[in-house]
Amino acid sequence: MKQIESIKEFGGYLNRYQHESTSCHCTMTFSVYLPPLAETQSVPVVYWLSGLTCTDDNVRTKAGAQRYAAELGIALVMPDTSPRGENVADDADRYDLGKGAGFYVNATRQPWAQHYQMYDYVTQELPALIDRELPVIGGLKSIMGHSMGGHGALICALKETDAYQSVSAFAPINHPSRCGWGQGCFSAYLGEDREAWKAYDATELILAGAQKTLLFIDQGTADEFLVDQLYPLDLIDACNVMGFPVDLRMQPGYDHSYHFISTFIGEHLSFHAKALKRTELKCSKKVSLKSS
Repeated sequence: MKQIESIKEFGGYLNRYQHESTSCHCTMTFSVYLPPLAETQSVPVVYWLSGLTCTDDNVRTKAGAQRYAAELGIALVMPDTSPRGENVADDADRYDLGKGAGFYVNATRQPWAQHYQMYDYVTQELPALIDRELPVIGGLKSIMGHSMGGHGALICALKETDAYQSVSAFAPINHPSRCGWGQGCFSAYLGEDREAWKAYDATELILAGAQKTLLFIDQGTADEFLVDQLYPLDLIDACNVMGFPVDLRMQPGYDHSYHFISTFIGEHLSFHAKALKRTELKCSKKVSLKSS
């Protein structure tokens, strides 16, 4: 884990790192914001998963999240959206497949399977690295994301039982098995068996009986991808059928951009900070009881 950049912001530090990934078999880049509190004690973590065509740079420069993270005393971890490098498979003619479009799945088909293991990377390898190398409270984490990253955040929370204290999303791809973006990536990475796709589809995971956890979602009504790609009502219908808790806020007039995200990012981070604090207090009480 090599630090390649450090910028002071809001009393803390926005750092950038590179490391050799054992999941993706390439050099991966990610950013971390450490709040001022991290200089004196370990802090909880919120993972942010970005959308199609993005890197770790988009959210750290456009969302305004670091200000809130500094006030709340939480670290932000912002990974890349796909493996990178000259030897990594890509489709140069498409923005929605290959580099920048890892879709947070473990690819099973060639030529993608060698490098495109983004699900394992964001749920296993990267958290283990963060817990080991940085001043964070091991295992105390939440997750959030935007668009393709919103899809990633939802499936990580639904599949990794009890790993995350809370989950939220901005304009997530709720039913990727039904939309063009999801179908294109799933067929390339996973093959044509649609049953295999369900393992990475939030709507299908809920219908299959995923463990209940509150899903907090913001969606703009002026989002240009709302009708053809995102399908929030499919997720709502699945939640209603299964009695699954969901808080979907339709935000009038907002689009799919970081203008939308930056407007509500503070509320999302506050939501996560409260959930993380509740868990931290519960763990502290358990430790106290054992000690006594």
